[in-house]
Amino acid sequence: MDISARLKTIVNLIDKCESIADIGTDHGYVPLDVIKNNICNNAIASDINKGPVEKARINVSMEGMKDKIECRLGPGLTTLKVGEVQGVVIAGMGGNLIRDIILQGYDVFKNLDFAILQPTQNPEVLRKFIFEKGLEIIKEDLCIDEGIYYEIMKVKCQEFKNPIEKNEIYYEISEYLVKTKHPIMKQYICDKIKRYKLINDKIRDTTESALRRKKDIEFKINKLEGIKECL
Repeated sequence: MDISARLKTIVNLIDKCESIADIGTDHGYVPLDVIKNNICNNAIASDINKGPVEKARINVSMEGMKDKIECRLGPGLTTLKVGEVQGVVIAGMGGNLIRDIILQGYDVFKNLDFAILQPTQNPEVLRKFIFEKGLEIIKEDLCIDEGIYYEIMKVKCQEFKNPIEKNEIYYEISEYLVKTKHPIMKQYICDKIKRYKLINDKIRDTTESALRRKKDIEFKINKLEGIKECL
């Protein structure tokens, strides 16, 4: 079973371990792939909705993996017991929702070795939350899947530090990917600049809030332009 570029990038960040859980499972594709490639011995495919769980069950059964992959129905990390898995994947949802899932299941989260997080939007919200919690992003990756950019973060859950202060622009984009000069980081930043310019051009109001919004966007554009030149 072939998986998408997005899911493959996620799988490539998963440490070899006994067991992982895929929260918000995508038809059980990630659990199936990690078992087939001997990355994990067991896996849990979990989702808040019945549809994805049933699809995962069908795929797991078809692949003859029922003894290796358990499918569970429930919200976020509530389907897991503390210490039951070494890592989790929380992918394919907004940064705000991923943050909330972590907070609501923090007893489970803080006992994990690692978490792979892939926000579909608002990555800045998630990064800010991670740094303010004193958590460490140990690795990041970036891919394009069907014309869409996806940022993937690998977080170390157990080593808590004091809140980490970052330049605001590094909530917006990955400092790790800038420093390591990721091969598609420059075009990703160019795409962000283009979208910010389009948004800025559409702001016609002269209200205080509109002018403040324009100033904020222009600040981000200038910062991104500077970073782009270093790549």
